[in-house]
Amino acid sequence: MPKTSKYIFITGGVLSSLGKGIASSSIGLLLRQRGFTVTIQKLDPYINVDPGTMNPYQHGEVFVTDDGAETDLDLGHYERFLDVSMSRENTATAGQVYFDVITRERQGAYLGKTVQVVPHITDEIKKRMRAFDGKYDIIIIEIGGTVGDIESLPFLEACRQLRHEVGRHNALDIHLTYVPYIKSAGELKTKPTQHSVKTLMEFGITPDLLLCRAEVPLDRDIRAKIALFCNVEERSVIEALDADTIYEVPMLFARHELDNIVCEKLALRKSKRNLDTWSRFVHRIKAPRHKVRIGLVGKYIKYPDSYKSILEAFIHAGAINNAKVELTWIDSEDITRENAAAHLSNLDGILVAPGFGSRGIEGKIHAIEYVRSHGIPFFGICLGMQCAVIEFARNVAGLPLANSSEFKKNKFSVIDLLPEQRSVTDKGGTMRLGAYPCRLEKRTKALAAYKSEHISERHRHRYEFNNDFREQLVGAGLKISGTSPDGRLVEVVELPNHPWFVGVQFHPELKSRAVTGHPLFVAFIKAAVAKATEDL
Repeated sequence: MPKTSKYIFITGGVLSSLGKGIASSSIGLLLRQRGFTVTIQKLDPYINVDPGTMNPYQHGEVFVTDDGAETDLDLGHYERFLDVSMSRENTATAGQVYFDVITRERQGAYLGKTVQVVPHITDEIKKRMRAFDGKYDIIIIEIGGTVGDIESLPFLEACRQLRHEVGRHNALDIHLTYVPYIKSAGELKTKPTQHSVKTLMEFGITPDLLLCRAEVPLDRDIRAKIALFCNVEERSVIEALDADTIYEVPMLFARHELDNIVCEKLALRKSKRNLDTWSRFVHRIKAPRHKVRIGLVGKYIKYPDSYKSILEAFIHAGAINNAKVELTWIDSEDITRENAAAHLSNLDGILVAPGFGSRGIEGKIHAIEYVRSHGIPFFGICLGMQCAVIEFARNVAGLPLANSSEFKKNKFSVIDLLPEQRSVTDKGGTMRLGAYPCRLEKRTKALAAYKSEHISERHRHRYEFNNDFREQLVGAGLKISGTSPDGRLVEVVELPNHPWFVGVQFHPELKSRAVTGHPLFVAFIKAAVAKATEDL
């Protein structure tokens, strides 16, 4: 293990959503395949302390780590590609940085000095950047936002200073930019990339390598032009074309010897990489044998990134089952008992998604009623599991007024807050967050999927199964197949006399990884493939 880790800083220019998270993950995978230990950090310039209270329509899903950090969805990409677990040290926001500095100032830690962006804010950023120094061979640091954003400046300054501190052979700057294709002129335009690099250089950072997002390949002349005006080697101008699947990106980068160039510039040994297993995984994604139709019932469907980890878990489970998962997006507000068949009858399975608040809840409950009574494979996650309990209580267990106290408080709240939660008023970081152990019952679908009685899964919720109704619901046929080790908290429910009907209080999608998938998603898609085969 080196005394000082090697650092790779990844910035983005021209416009947002170019795919810095995928680029970081892909580079990390290639280097990990060469035998290096790798971790990735995401530094976000927004002032929110974390994304936990941000609207999914603005920010996408909240990714939760084992240690309970609510983070940006890019950490999900890091985990899925690298097959390693991230922690709260893998993420920081400007809000966290400023909050910590101001708190120390209020405590007198700066001895009355004037507290400034440089050095106090930048020093705090660098301290976070160096959290893994010496623990990994390579630390990849992705800077959120776009170069030129005013809120990004302290982070870029911290990158510049850290590179100066560790030395040029221990740090590398990679800039992701955009080369637009003007269809009417039939030309690629390099000016946006030139301006983006110029802006970066104004902050004291000269990129060593450019990743150029483009819709068409960059020819030799275009690469030479970019290299000349951006002061980089021609071979270090690498095209990043749109791919059929994000999991193909590492293979595209490998073809351009990106990881070889990184190893040379960082003076790393060039051990041989092996992408055979990854290539087989990508092949199954692109050329599957089967097809299944899955309905995703939720209330944030206008912005698919709200369910990013679920979508990726379906891709993983589909590849493992040699099946293409065709998703049908269903707004839960559109479903009634009368039209449920029109929405759901042609599907091979439905997943009722997590969420918060009462909007769209009745539609979710009607959807669950339909698939329960028609033998369609069902998977409920977090709120989806709670809705399954409510539906079962209403329509099977003789509790027609059953509900959750999150939506309507009454004496039939089969989902409720734990007693110790009822006095909580703050919304940020007050839920059951992070990994908790779970014990699975024998002869259950959950155990058949996991093949282990003891598991650990990540949570993000406040409300729980109300044990006051446990005996009545179990007596009516609901199977509690997973609980906390002390038996107090219900984690998994299922219906024994149904092809596949499982609801979980946790978020299994957060632990699904490329190549290996997640046991519950794999089992769910396997059941859906069986139904699709029966329907042929």
